[in-house]
Amino acid sequence: MFITLEGPEGSGKTSHIPQLVEYLREQGYTVFSTREPGGTSIGEQIREVIHDLKNEEMHPRTETLLYQAARAQIVEQVIKPRLQAGEVVISDRYYDSTIAYQGYGHQQDLEQVRALVRYATGGLTPDLTILLDVEVEEGLRRKKKDNEWNRLDAYTVEFHRRVRAGYLEMAQQEPQRWVVIDAGKAWDEVQKELRSVILGRTKRA
Repeated sequence: MFITLEGPEGSGKTSHIPQLVEYLREQGYTVFSTREPGGTSIGEQIREVIHDLKNEEMHPRTETLLYQAARAQIVEQVIKPRLQAGEVVISDRYYDSTIAYQGYGHQQDLEQVRALVRYATGGLTPDLTILLDVEVEEGLRRKKKDNEWNRLDAYTVEFHRRVRAGYLEMAQQEPQRWVVIDAGKAWDEVQKELRSVILGRTKRA
């Protein structure tokens, strides 16, 4: 089963995954977690280029293509083999991030972005996507507090509002794949809800 966590900046995806993985392993599942961009040697190198604050002149199309390069690598090198081996794969971001950030955020043509995503992933779609939704201002405040500020975080508040609106629109368009969780709640409450949603879905799979 392929599960992805999505959300605006500061939604808490990265902090929730380790305990989530540990819990699922305790339930008897073989779980592998990864992140985008990254998860492979090539992907991690691309991540550094994309996130580096020095690269402020990067064009949105360049940014979009770099993400797809990292994604193509992780799909073929990591995700597909793990799924074929019967593992549960949990990814901190996947292609919906590109549609939200590079599509809605940068206001690029959504169909062109989706075509690039399909090419990069070979059509691999998550079984379950969880959107950790948080108010834009609260999310950015959390990121600054955690000292994890990168080039994309530094975009305008309006950009991040478009990203969040894009996520909510995608979740509405595919309710069978998406589950929205209010990430503004206490961390423990969000973790409990994540466990419940994923366990409910894995038992049905």
